[in-house]
Amino acid sequence: MSTQRKTIRVGLIGVGWGSVVQTPAFRMVPPFEVVALCSRRQERVEAAGAQLGIADVSTDWERFVEREDLDVVSICTPVDLHHKQTLAAIRAGKHVLVEKPLALNSTQTGEMLAAAQVKGVCHAVCFESRWEPARLAIWDLVRTGHLGVPYLGAARAGADYWHPTRGLQSEWMYRRDEGGGYLMGMGSHDIDYMCALFGEPVSVCADVRTSVPKRLRADGTTLDVDADDTSVLMMRMANGMLANVYTTAIALGQNFRSFEVFGEAGSISYGGLLMAEHQPEVQIASVGQVGLTELAASTRMPRSGMELPKRRAAGAIRSLALMLEDWLPAFDGEPSIAPNLADGDRVQRVIDGARRSAAGEGWVSL
Repeated sequence: MSTQRKTIRVGLIGVGWGSVVQTPAFRMVPPFEVVALCSRRQERVEAAGAQLGIADVSTDWERFVEREDLDVVSICTPVDLHHKQTLAAIRAGKHVLVEKPLALNSTQTGEMLAAAQVKGVCHAVCFESRWEPARLAIWDLVRTGHLGVPYLGAARAGADYWHPTRGLQSEWMYRRDEGGGYLMGMGSHDIDYMCALFGEPVSVCADVRTSVPKRLRADGTTLDVDADDTSVLMMRMANGMLANVYTTAIALGQNFRSFEVFGEAGSISYGGLLMAEHQPEVQIASVGQVGLTELAASTRMPRSGMELPKRRAAGAIRSLALMLEDWLPAFDGEPSIAPNLADGDRVQRVIDGARRSAAGEGWVSL
């Protein structure tokens, strides 16, 4: 990898998560530099530009992706725009970073992946939770062979975001045709993490459901909900193990996230709060060991040494910055462990298969 790098100029489409997490993360990883912003609403992109100190703002994404002075286009827009914006950026020869969920279905994600491969651009997807301190330590431990032959893995995440006692979130989240639902929004991270640790899934069996199909708006009107609030997946992996992913947004009074994996030579587990500021305690066991021992969370920080912003999103900024750091070798034509469009397509194929299974197809081959 080169020690001296040319600046990689980034243009960012979408200034919500893009302003709060992506721009600070890019700034922690030279040579990336966010130089321009784009959003549909003029007042919003101007406000974001003023807050971030970026004067170059636009509302025309179609022209934005064709700018010759941009190297990377980062797409942080609503999910139903990802497909056409990513394809347009790739056609223009731009490297792309795309937020998850990657697209609406695996037909779209397959087209995005094929276009990037044909054009030869670098591409990545924001499954940055792989780089959370506890998960990064587990990833490293699994790669050392701690488990031996893996037998069973389980990931669980839940909260009460969609319980009837809670107010509404953004309405697009309740619509499947706009990329909503918690399998896409939250479960996708756990599917990706299982695959990062253990490789390819070969089939899936699932129940994916909308437990609360109607919600009242503040004005008394009714919102029809067709996106999922709960899903339970079983995946048969190519390595022979079984992996379970359980996600719900209707767990009254609850907020949890856990991960367990059991193998021939060892086991790993943790449990804690979803979106917690403090990392959960990871416990491991090994053959011949008496009791459990604690695995220290990763202390890795971006090499730039820049201080994390002191706000709630600091953990996400750190994780994404580390992911971007591990994406850099791709720009030199070298292997990168950063999740790319192939990983995003794999997750979407699992999700599509899970929906087919829930509709009555049983075990669905992937």
